[in-house]
Amino acid sequence: MTSVAHLVEKTTEFVRDHVFPVEREVVADGRVMDDALRLELQKKAKEAGVFGPLSDPRYGGLGLDTRAQARVLEAAGASLIGPLAVNAWAPDDGNIHLLAHVADPEQQQRYLAPLAAGEVRSAIAMTEPAPGAGSDPSMLRTFAEETDGGWVINGAKHFTTGAQGAAFTICVARTNDGPTMFLVDADHPGMRVGRRMQTLDHSSAPGGHCEVVFEDCEVPDAAVLGEVGQGLALAQVRLAPSRLVFCMNWLGLAVRGHRLAIEHIGTRTGFGAPIAEHGLAQGLIADSEIDIAAARGLIRQAAETIDEQGPASSQAKHETSIAKTFVSEAVWRVLDRSVQLHGGLGVCEDHLVARFLVEARAFRIYEGPSEVLRWSIARRALRPAR
Repeated sequence: MTSVAHLVEKTTEFVRDHVFPVEREVVADGRVMDDALRLELQKKAKEAGVFGPLSDPRYGGLGLDTRAQARVLEAAGASLIGPLAVNAWAPDDGNIHLLAHVADPEQQQRYLAPLAAGEVRSAIAMTEPAPGAGSDPSMLRTFAEETDGGWVINGAKHFTTGAQGAAFTICVARTNDGPTMFLVDADHPGMRVGRRMQTLDHSSAPGGHCEVVFEDCEVPDAAVLGEVGQGLALAQVRLAPSRLVFCMNWLGLAVRGHRLAIEHIGTRTGFGAPIAEHGLAQGLIADSEIDIAAARGLIRQAAETIDEQGPASSQAKHETSIAKTFVSEAVWRVLDRSVQLHGGLGVCEDHLVARFLVEARAFRIYEGPSEVLRWSIARRALRPAR
């Protein structure tokens, strides 16, 4: 059996040998990250034995627990497209976990098996244009009306990640019994993928962030994922692991940017001495070392809680909220310092740290903005005093 340390080493080698060369083409030279390129990279990942850190071995995955994922995904995250290459990138990461825990056997065979094997991509349609649901799921406006033997869904979504080219979408809609999740195939009448939104983070994944419209979209009862009215409760099964995978992946990129900055200042001289010997530069390096160490510790603590108490436990929810808030902002700080230490070259996209910084900005919003997470963290901390 391959040890986690050996798997980390193999993942590091795979990213260095097969992903870094393509990354520059995508990030700096304008090559489009499409499904053909995704499948090419994932084929190489399978050959290297590093594919599927989030998937069950039944589907060609590695069958890792969350603690092992933390170490392996940090290695994969050294490249913007590394997590995608090993099939551990949003929204497929969370959807794999959700389907594995919630889908019935027929749904697992139809949707989970090809998704976990990297044969298809998926999307989840939750976020809506105002005044619909964003950070507050209680504002959900998309509605599913029950009919004889099925449902009719009507509503509009946006920021539906990966919608272009996704084989299926998990739509979250209100019903008379509460929010419910529905599995909708890409070619299903009544679901239309609209405009691909122009966002800062456009280099790292196929499918973009899209507007999606459900108009008299008829689905059978078999399309219900989990139980009717339990959509928000089921979302908690997905949310904690998904937030933590984000943290693992982006920490890997922050570590990479930090190392690039160290290499850069080691080769540059100014004011009569190597930049690496200037105290202010050393201060930036030290602060990034501290942020990286703290982020890594929070991720590993939350991973241990998920493994021991389950992803929907109150403690897992609390610790992943803390980790996501801190790590998202620590990653931003580390990459911002990396840009600063590169000087003028840091804002030039010839040097990858500029694109790393821009792509990472959305991390502080996706899967819960830092402000909303701070609010929920404080409410849980204050609860005993009330």
